[in-house]
Amino acid sequence: MSEPVTVEKIADEMYQLVAECHGKKNLKAGDLTKAMQAKFGESCSKDDCKKAIRILIDSARCTYSYVGGSYIVLPPKEGEAAQG
Repeated sequence: MSEPVTVEKIADEMYQLVAECHGKKNLKAGDLTKAMQAKFGESCSKDDCKKAIRILIDSARCTYSYVGGSYIVLPPKEGEAAQG
């Protein structure tokens, strides 16, 4: 049995993945969920991933981008034009 993982830990790992892929690849919510389930195994449910994404969006650490699909991205930096 794998050790339970907190929603906050999942959110932190998702943020790291989004930051690593920033400017290279756009990630959908499903991509993040699959990556976290692969990393944490059975202790990471889809519901936990949804809650972690909500934490990232509500805290403004990440935003949704609707350019060519619905993606989770880093927010634009100060003075940087928003894409889309």
